[in-house]
Parts: sequence; structure tokens; C-alpha cells
Amino acid sequence: MNALKNPRILGTLAVLLIIALTPVAFGDENYIMRVITVGLCSAIAVYGMNIILGFTGQLSLAQGGFFGIGAYTVGLLTTDFDWSFWQAFLVGVVGTSAIGYLFGLIALRTKDEYFAIFTMAIGFIIYLTISRWESVTHAHSGVNNVKFPEAGDLIDFSNPTAMFYLVFIILLACVYVTYAIRRSSVGRTLLTIRTSEDLADAIGVNVGLSKQLAFAASAFFGGIGGGLYASVVGFIGPDAATVDKTFEFLMFILVGGMGTVAGPLVGTMIVTFLFELFQDFQAYRFIVLGPIIIALVIFAPRGVVGYLGGFIDKRARKRRIGSARKDGSTPAGTPSSADAAGHRGAPADTITTTEEKK
Repeated sequence: MNALKNPRILGTLAVLLIIALTPVAFGDENYIMRVITVGLCSAIAVYGMNIILGFTGQLSLAQGGFFGIGAYTVGLLTTDFDWSFWQAFLVGVVGTSAIGYLFGLIALRTKDEYFAIFTMAIGFIIYLTISRWESVTHAHSGVNNVKFPEAGDLIDFSNPTAMFYLVFIILLACVYVTYAIRRSSVGRTLLTIRTSEDLADAIGVNVGLSKQLAFAASAFFGGIGGGLYASVVGFIGPDAATVDKTFEFLMFILVGGMGTVAGPLVGTMIVTFLFELFQDFQAYRFIVLGPIIIALVIFAPRGVVGYLGGFIDKRARKRRIGSARKDGSTPAGTPSSADAAGHRGAPADTITTTEEKK
């Protein structure tokens, strides 16, 4: 119950509730429902990037490639081999995680900007493989008529609202996993690595294994988002695995806030809305959005959620200090006047003692 008093958690729940009620307002608008559902698929992949970048501090530029692997696995297995969606989805998620883990064994031998460049090369290799291996991936012809999830006669997932709620439920699981990691010892370990790898290594953290698992988890989320995306859209082409897709994900997390629970979702929804707003100027949308992103990075480097979280913390701190002054006590985390005087007097006492000894 104490967790429900946390403004950050309440804010996250409010965002989720607003999104959950979207079909109430737009249930008859198939296009809008599809755009929002595609945004939720992207948000799942962005939560994966949040683990490797926001928690661990490693800028991976291969997330678009992992998203594409998940999408193409579901697309090819359900069309060319007539698998059910759930079978293809399971293989896609597990396969993407395994590929991510193997790539991580090599990529994580590098650091900082070299790691970013190496992972971007991985993403580009994945894109080239998908766009050129025509006998397997159909190259630029793409994959059409990807199956919807099956649920017997209970639910028809070809209905946009039903598909929306399926993706939303999976997104909820991803949000909870992110929250659980953030609050667990694993999350504190990853944040320690982000602060200083040398410090983490000095206190006994297995830095290499932790980064490896974070990279695999990032690929895992990318595979989930890609697999769902293939079914929602029904057609996939090489554009689903481009490096541009990775930079879109990076934009989403920068706008929302790295290392936060609600940031990936909020950032994805905001930028997706802006993309739709400027869709008539698609070739020039980055000219308009670029300055907006730059302004956010300069004036709110922690993203929208990070900025709001800092504002809430500041207000809560002022409120605690004000109530403590009324009660005549010292708020937690604030040194008492006696302690402050003691600290201020310490150097003078030391000088006096030295002079007396002389």
C-alpha cells in the first residue's frame, strides 16, 4: 500500500489507465487504433533499450535489428511454413534472445563509443541480411498476410480492439518487469555499473556477466515487440530492421527518460503522436522534430518523466522541511543546527589544539 502513495508509481498507473481506455474513445477508428497498437509494440522494444542504456549505461544501436529479427521470424514462419502465431512468436523471442546473447559476447569486449559503433554495425549486418537474402526473407518484396494470434472461438484478434488489448497486456508485463528490475538487487547492480564499472568490479560485481545478461534482455524485449508488430501490421519489409528504427527507439527513450519505468512508454506515445501530426511532411519531419529533441536534451536531459520526477521530489522535500519546522524537529536527511555547528567548528578546534601543543 505504501507503494501506491509514491507519486511516480501513481503517475505510471495514470498513464497506463489512460492508454487502457483508448478504445473507449477511438474504438470505431481502426486507423487510430492501429497506430496506437504499433506504438505499443515499439514501446516494448524501447523498454529493452532502457535496460541496456538506461540501467547499465551501454548505448546499444542494434535494437532495430533485434526488432526486425523478431518480426521476420513470426512473419516467415506463419506464412512460408504455416506455423501458428504463438509457435512462431515463441521461437522468435527465444531466437532473438539467443542471437543477442551471442552478439553480446563479442560486442561487450568493447567500451563506450566503440561499443556503440560495433552494435550499430551489428544492426546494419542484420538489415543487410534481411534485405539481400531474397530466397529466405523475400528481400524488398517483404512478407505479406502475417497471421493474427489464435484464440479459438473465444477472441477474434483480427479485431483492432482485441489486438490492442493483447499488446497492452504484454506491455503491462514488460512495465512490471522493468519496475521489478529497477527495485531489485539486479537493478542496483546495473545502476552501479552505469555509475562506474571500476567501482562495481571493486565491490565484487561480475560486470561482464551483468552486462551480458542486460544485452540479452534488451534483445528479448526487441523480439517481443517485433513479433507483435508483424502480426499487427500484417506486412513487414526490411524497413522493420533498419538502423533508422534504432534511432527512432533512441529518440523515444530520450524524450521519455532513460532509467525510468514510465519513460519509454511516455516517450514513444509522444513522438508517435508527433510523427502522425507531421505525416504529410514525412520527408521533412526530422527537420521539425530535431530542434524539439535538441531542446528537450538541453533543458530536460532526464526526459519528460525524469524532469517531472525531479520536480515532484523537490516539492516533496520542501513539504517535509516545512512540516518539520512547524513541529520543531529536523527533517530526515537535513543536518541539525548542532551538527552543522560542530562541522563548522571542527577546523577551528583543530587549529586551536595545534597552537596549544606548540
